[in-house]
Amino acid sequence: MSTTGRLHGFESLAERRLLLALDFVGGAAEVLSQPFTLKFMTRRGTVRHTPDFLVLFHGTALLIDVRPADLIEPDDLVKFAAAQQAAGAAGWQYVVVAGWQPRPWAALETLSARRRSMSDPLGLASELLELVSDEPRRLSGLVEATSWPALARAYVLHLLWSRRLAMDLSLRLGDESWIYLPRRG
Repeated sequence: MSTTGRLHGFESLAERRLLLALDFVGGAAEVLSQPFTLKFMTRRGTVRHTPDFLVLFHGTALLIDVRPADLIEPDDLVKFAAAQQAAGAAGWQYVVVAGWQPRPWAALETLSARRRSMSDPLGLASELLELVSDEPRRLSGLVEATSWPALARAYVLHLLWSRRLAMDLSLRLGDESWIYLPRRG
């Protein structure tokens, strides 16, 4: 993850997607894979459950289980309830990630190709930021308005990933996408 500067273990593509989304959101001070195992009693006996991730943000924490919705069994609901109680007792938030909306996910996958730091000897990043400083532009028009259109698209993706530029992630990313400065405050 570019956010933590470390590699993080995952056991499924669903968990990989979560890590990528967390990396995009940013702000995570630490991400711990399978941070602990809960052991608790039910009417059926002793049950064990290991949540998938504990994400530490400055001032708060988020405990996460990842399970595609179509794979959630009734026994999982008991485990999730126990994890939620444990998180609450520790003052953390808890969430089960059961799936992704297709369009935002496709956009994140595309943007993630440019998540690593990039050198900018041609000053394209500042040129792109200046071009949208007064009003949004369509991606194709923005790229064509730069001094290096053939290279500008990679910088747009990097600036979107790093949230220095913004777009509506619920819409398909393409040449007609509106690109603008993110709202601050």
